[in-house]
Amino acid sequence: MRLRHIEIFQAILQTGSVTGAAKLLNITQPAATKALHHAEAQLGFSLFTRVRGQLHPTAEARLLEAATGKVFDDLREVRRLAGNLRGHSDRPLRIVTTPTLAQSLLPASIAQWRRRYPRTPCTLATHHTRELVESLLLHEADIAFSLQEPMHPALRGKPLAQGSMRVIAGRGQWSAVLAGKPMALQELAGQPLIALDTRDGLGSQLSSQLDEMEDAPVITTYVQTYQVARSLVEAGLGLAVVDPFTALAHTSAALQVRELHPCIMVTLYAVSRLRDGEHPAASALIRQMADQARQLLER
Repeated sequence: MRLRHIEIFQAILQTGSVTGAAKLLNITQPAATKALHHAEAQLGFSLFTRVRGQLHPTAEARLLEAATGKVFDDLREVRRLAGNLRGHSDRPLRIVTTPTLAQSLLPASIAQWRRRYPRTPCTLATHHTRELVESLLLHEADIAFSLQEPMHPALRGKPLAQGSMRVIAGRGQWSAVLAGKPMALQELAGQPLIALDTRDGLGSQLSSQLDEMEDAPVITTYVQTYQVARSLVEAGLGLAVVDPFTALAHTSAALQVRELHPCIMVTLYAVSRLRDGEHPAASALIRQMADQARQLLER
């Protein structure tokens, strides 16, 4: 099947008629009918049967549906990428970041960056790391920030700062003496814990260590972002182990913070496409994020 045949096939599957497919593809109905007949002639079997004015896929068409659907999705991604490249020259600086960094490091970093680039437009989107990688590969973003290094051959991850995971608790959980000392993993035993989804790299690493404990904490809630974990801790729902930027940003009177021991190290990465040249505004923002992270960790 040619790509045009796949387009017609998928459009009819979606709309249930040649007329609907023609409108979807912005072509005339005769052109859509001709393309369908041509596809069936090349295949040597019918793709649809007409029942009460609607086209229904044949058994052969059902077998083709999944495979052609993948090709159709890939074709749409190519067009999406081409559109992004076409608009490359007059676009703003496009930033994508994980939700945690969008609420901890990025606001203050952009505020400082804006002093140097007061007129440069920018857009900011938040995604988890998997979607962040996709945005970069589709040229929907110019620079990304993450606490995980995306292992993709077309991307580079530049480490900006490194700190250790922290345990956070509501005010009054620890005495002043304990609050100034690292917290051993074993001290979490029996404590109500708000845990990060184990599909997250750092969440999985912590989960592995907790599984080795004889007396594990009581995990009451799983969340997808560190910021949500922090909000639940501030509401008095338990303890959480979070990245250092979430723990140290926006100091709250309702929160106590201790370093976890043994340490679980967290690295802040700036991620970009490997073949892209230097973008001055993006480079300045990367430097500002690194400075902001270091200042926070030195507190």
